[in-house]
Amino acid sequence: MEAAKEFAMGDGTSKRQDRGRRARRAFTLIETSLAVIIVGVGVLAIVSAQQSFHQKNSWSSHLSTATWLGNEIREMTLNLPRHDPVTGDAFWGPEPDTELTIFDYDDLDDFDGPGGLGLEFSGIPAAGVVNGPRNSRREIIPNMDGWVQTIFVDQIDPFNITSPPVDPTNYLIRITVEVSYQAPYESTPSEVATVSWIAPG
Repeated sequence: MEAAKEFAMGDGTSKRQDRGRRARRAFTLIETSLAVIIVGVGVLAIVSAQQSFHQKNSWSSHLSTATWLGNEIREMTLNLPRHDPVTGDAFWGPEPDTELTIFDYDDLDDFDGPGGLGLEFSGIPAAGVVNGPRNSRREIIPNMDGWVQTIFVDQIDPFNITSPPVDPTNYLIRITVEVSYQAPYESTPSEVATVSWIAPG
């Protein structure tokens, strides 16, 4: 009788232990896979957000630099007359043989460059030479590799500043500076900002 009771108790204990083992089973393959997917998506989202932040921060920094470079040209030309004090409007662009460098330019139309194609101050070496970008004192700004200032000077109608003048003797002068940047891994510069203004008088 006692042996039967012990056998019954022993049998019951064994069943309870089996149920406990089953209750403490490990994660299944599906549960583990789902956990890995959820954690992976979360990590990718954080990395993507961080990358987007850095791109936006870099772009705003470039835009600020480009605006500053455009305004340096504005400061440079602020007090210059529209045309040469000696030859007047006989020449558009630098006067030949007398205005050979930027330090010789003494009026606004000189800054349109030869042939009206625009004047470029570039931090990208051409034939090993860098001629810009320039500050308001006409000096090359150091450590500005890849930056380019391109200046255009246009005649515009006083009553419609989006068009050329109707009367060739009555016009305003608009100066436009396009600022571009070429990163070390790029083959051509990309425009970052444009600064434009109309010269007084």
